[in-house]
Order: sequence, then C-alpha cells, then structure tokens
Amino acid sequence: MVSNLIHIYTGDGKGKTTAAMGLAVRALGAGHKVYIGQFIKDIEYAEIRLMKSLSLDIDIELYGTGEGCIWPRGLNNNDTVNAQIGLDKAINAIKSSKYNLVILDEIFVALKHKILTEEQILGLMADARANNVELALTGRYASENVMNNADLVTNMQCIKHYHKDLGLLPRDGIER
Repeated sequence: MVSNLIHIYTGDGKGKTTAAMGLAVRALGAGHKVYIGQFIKDIEYAEIRLMKSLSLDIDIELYGTGEGCIWPRGLNNNDTVNAQIGLDKAINAIKSSKYNLVILDEIFVALKHKILTEEQILGLMADARANNVELALTGRYASENVMNNADLVTNMQCIKHYHKDLGLLPRDGIER
C-alpha cells in the first residue's frame, strides 16, 4: 500500500479544513496515528475540541499568535515567528516515525502572507515522501508549483456564500 501521498485542499470555497478533519477521522478509524498542525489559527474550533475530548490517538497543535486571526488585524512579526515554530514542529512530526498522517491546516495562507516560502512547503512534501507519511495541506492560495508536486488536489470553489451574500459571521458548530 502506498502511504506517502500528498493531498491539497485549496480554493476560495468552504470546506478545506473540514475535508482534512474528515480525513483525520477516517485515518483514526483505521488505527492510524495522526498529527494536526494549524497555521494562523489560535483558537480551537469545535472539531479540534471534540477530537481532544475523545482522547483519540491524535496530536494537535495550533501555531497562531494568540492575537486572533491575521484577517482583519493584519500581519505582524509574531505571525512570522509562530509560523517558523510551526514549521519546525511539522518537520519534527513528519520525521518522527510516529505518525501515519500529518495535516497542516491553513499552510497556504502562511504562504500567501510570505511568512512561509514555497521552498519550505516543497521541503515538507519531500520529507513526507521520504519518511512514508501521508501529508494533507490546506488553505486558500496553494501555488501552482506546489499543486503540481501533489498527488491529489481539490479546489473548493465558492459559487455562493452566506458570509458574502447575507453578511453572516462565522457560526459555532458550522464554520468554527
């Protein structure tokens, strides 16, 4: 069985993190060990709280700053520092031989804001392949080069969204 494939969930539509969390649940159900690292985010969304409360065989780390999401506050030096710390943690998780699946959520937002580089992400992908780890990367703004080096790319396309169309804010249990 091949177990070092690279998954990408990107695009402007809803469901990228949700798809990756579904993949985590499926892997856990098959007895795999899972690591989730979340770039940018600094609050535990409902799915993370649930997974932690169930004492599953999963390790979850948030790489945010504690200052809230980059949008709308804007980027600062703490975001860069935390992204690099998160990158180091992700590399360690991939190389540890401890995990079958590593999910790096919102990594492409860090790429967009230039707090991670395309070369760093390609390095993570190479490390995952070399260490026989399945790797899932999420977030808007995946680069063409990164997508070309993945095995599965899903582009979530927004056709209509109630945030934009109705002005609704994110809701607990649905968007967070």
